Amino acid sequence: MSKQISLLSVVVVFSVSMLLLAFPGTARSQVSDQPDTPFKLATFEATGAIRIGMLVQADNEKLMDLHEANSYVTRQLGLSIVSIPKKMRALIEQYDAVSNRLYMIANYMGTENRLAGENLPFVFDPDDVSIKAPIKYPYNLLAAAANYRAHADEMEDSAIGGAGFAAVEVDVDAEEPYFFAKSPRSTIIDPGEPYYVPRNVNIDWEAELAIIIGRPALDLTLENAHDYVFGYSIVFDVSRRGGSGLKPINRMFPGPNWFNSKSSDRAAPFGPYIVPKEFIQHDDLEIRTWINGVIKQDSNTSYMIYDEAHMIRYLTSVQTLYPGDVIATGTPDGVGRARNPPEYLKPGDVVEMEIEGIGKLVTPMLAKP
Repeated sequence: MSKQISLLSVVVVFSVSMLLLAFPGTARSQVSDQPDTPFKLATFEATGAIRIGMLVQADNEKLMDLHEANSYVTRQLGLSIVSIPKKMRALIEQYDAVSNRLYMIANYMGTENRLAGENLPFVFDPDDVSIKAPIKYPYNLLAAAANYRAHADEMEDSAIGGAGFAAVEVDVDAEEPYFFAKSPRSTIIDPGEPYYVPRNVNIDWEAELAIIIGRPALDLTLENAHDYVFGYSIVFDVSRRGGSGLKPINRMFPGPNWFNSKSSDRAAPFGPYIVPKEFIQHDDLEIRTWINGVIKQDSNTSYMIYDEAHMIRYLTSVQTLYPGDVIATGTPDGVGRARNPPEYLKPGDVVEMEIEGIGKLVTPMLAKP
């Protein structure tokens, strides 16, 4: 009888061992599928391939190919197969279905020095890859005008005259914000790509927090607007401020030519990262611009006139917004036109724009060929 019990014990131990080998996740402590480890998302090129990446915000920041990291973590933990899209807009569209898996990847890879301790082929140093604009291309790129009071004041009082609007107190619940559109396909360029400065055209800088829409959105309210947000990034709203190289708009239309000013080719450098909304407090972020290392803009997103909810409520009262659409939320004070004398960008200048918690967007200026 004792021999039978011993034999049964051996069989049980062997069976359990085989199960643990077949399902390694059962041998490990449970990995949370909640947003415990912050991360950023990027589109990047490495070894000749365009990839979607996850940057885990740990002491040793590394950029993972998200598709390959998913396969690796699935094997390591014995998880069920979950397909991760290979393009950013598709990832945003499917985020509700795959976010728990992304959280598990971040939680597993972001602990026990796993990103630095192994030579994993899907892990890259961000400085060794080419970071691209996160979304190529959103359906819509919409931008708020004069959404910081200090910027409205400086433009109205600038040395070369007003900017086509009056810096007055507004009632955000009774008056609508002013928006314009930029063509995503013609204006969006990658971080590090140049903007080409035309001869005799005044080019100005405007750093802006970008809201990334996460779900189809129409007729939203102040109460539910944030539910439709995916995350946040940075847009450089390159702005033409006149110059002898531009003709005046015809006399039937007094005021500035917004299309000419805002929609020139390559006039929306975008990136480098998108931070999902669960990892960032969007309404209290430092926002800064440096030109050739000299700080020009230094403000905070808390100073916006129209907050996120008011902007989204207005825009979705006009048109449907789609996953991946970008809302540039306006720039703070410190632009070149408002200085005395005015300052404009020239070939050879380097523009650096940084928003707390998101990253730094760098755009060199080159002479237009």
